[in-house]
Amino acid sequence: MNDPFDLLNPRFLEKARALRIVARRVAPAGRWAEHRSRERGQGMEFRDYRPYSEGDELKSIDWNVYRRLGRLVVRLFEEMEDLPIYLLPDLSQSMWQEDPPRAVTAMKVCVALASIGLDQHDRVGLFPFGEELESTLRPTSGRGRLSLIAQALTRSGEAAKVRSSGTDLGGAMARFRGFGLREGLLAIVSDFFDPHGIESMMTELKRTRHRPLLIAIGRPEDRLPQLAGDVRVRDCETGDVRDVSVSPEVLRSYTEAYDAHFDRLLDFATSRRGGFLTLDNGADVMQQMASMFEGGRYVA
Repeated sequence: MNDPFDLLNPRFLEKARALRIVARRVAPAGRWAEHRSRERGQGMEFRDYRPYSEGDELKSIDWNVYRRLGRLVVRLFEEMEDLPIYLLPDLSQSMWQEDPPRAVTAMKVCVALASIGLDQHDRVGLFPFGEELESTLRPTSGRGRLSLIAQALTRSGEAAKVRSSGTDLGGAMARFRGFGLREGLLAIVSDFFDPHGIESMMTELKRTRHRPLLIAIGRPEDRLPQLAGDVRVRDCETGDVRDVSVSPEVLRSYTEAYDAHFDRLLDFATSRRGGFLTLDNGADVMQQMASMFEGGRYVA
């Protein structure tokens, strides 16, 4: 396969396969995998008893308890199911402004998460977005799917490079919510700069039961730009140009606004029992991702 973005680098994938995503509980109606379901059923690991109810299968009754106590109780076992992982990389035009592009870093993050999920029998879906969200690959399992995900990311990336696309986080999340997919881990990989703000994105995410994993890609100079005096700046999202007089007070106000923006994202992710990670686009991707896998595990 032609891999212009080096998404299937063997050393990169080897590091990813050393990590695991562990769900606290997964929604029922999935398929067998490595995560504990919220429902108790006929799995392999015994968890509890409950009183017998009319309609329960006779084979589930613990007859030893009946002989000892004269009570009909049913054995409950832990169901082991999969955790759907939904990958939403931001491939809007602003993510292609640097070298290396932030969009490529987002694609690599998605490949790493896909590799982890597919290796533990989870279903992984791919939904790239800019102004609109694409349903590129519906959630499916199987280790062989990784190359298909990399191919789909490559196609989406190549198309996005030549397409002028803004960012609409709220619109993308609204469309994703409309798919009505089973509750899972929702990984949004973006710089989270949107001319519409992030309120609509957070509102849409609150309307779902997905656990958010927000991965923000940037550079140190995003927060502390090396600017002074009279400069002309261009908004990489809208293309608008403005003349600005950069003073220490202006820089301080900008930094405060920048910090408040990402503090809100962190607070939101925490309130939803999700995760938040910032990545330096100029540093090693896998080394930074590993920082959120305490003891090699990320608990979703």
